[in-house]
Amino acid sequence: MTLTLDEVMTQLEEMGTEQTKKTFLRHGAQEPLFGVLVGDMKKLVKDVKKNQEVANALYATGNSDAMYLAGLTVNPKTITKETLQEWVKLAYWYMISEYTVAKVAAESPYAIELAREWIESPHEQIATCGWSTYGNYITITPDEQLDMAEISVLLRRVEEAVHEERNRVRYNMNNFVIIVGSYVPLLHEEAARVAEMIGKVQVNVGQTACKVPLASEYIEKIVKMGRVGKKKKTCIC
Repeated sequence: MTLTLDEVMTQLEEMGTEQTKKTFLRHGAQEPLFGVLVGDMKKLVKDVKKNQEVANALYATGNSDAMYLAGLTVNPKTITKETLQEWVKLAYWYMISEYTVAKVAAESPYAIELAREWIESPHEQIATCGWSTYGNYITITPDEQLDMAEISVLLRRVEEAVHEERNRVRYNMNNFVIIVGSYVPLLHEEAARVAEMIGKVQVNVGQTACKVPLASEYIEKIVKMGRVGKKKKTCIC
């Protein structure tokens, strides 16, 4: 069974709760949204995946829940670069920019090209999406396909500039260090050194209980678990 856009929107609305909606609004979401938990949303993934037009139309609604579902259901291998550029412009809060757009971009054929471009953006949500795209790409890409020199340059950039960067950019720069230290054995020691140098990264998370992980501690946990270098099959979730 394939669903129409209106049918998907109706089901999303039925799944939404006021409590989840309030939580998302505290984190930076804006109307329109229904407040749908990602776990509940995944019940629609199989049906929407059968119709890529609906997947793209969901994002265009501007409804945060629909935008997130679009990222779970669109095919990252066939999405166009133009669509990704449009998506990143419309991503107005971190759940969409750093998760939806970044993860689809990371699995697309344009991952590094767009990550490089977006990192340099003067717009906070686009720049943070760039760092998240590059980080997610690292988690799923064999080391022999990674540009180690470029990643090393980005690590130094974090070391030198993270504390002066924009709010969400700081968060994803810190996360980039964690990812390199956790997923790239060749650069593990360099990432661990940078993590020690930057220390605690301050990010305004608003009226939420979210905490910014201390990169050095997080990387050390990965070491103790013996998981350094273990890649993911997918980063879309």
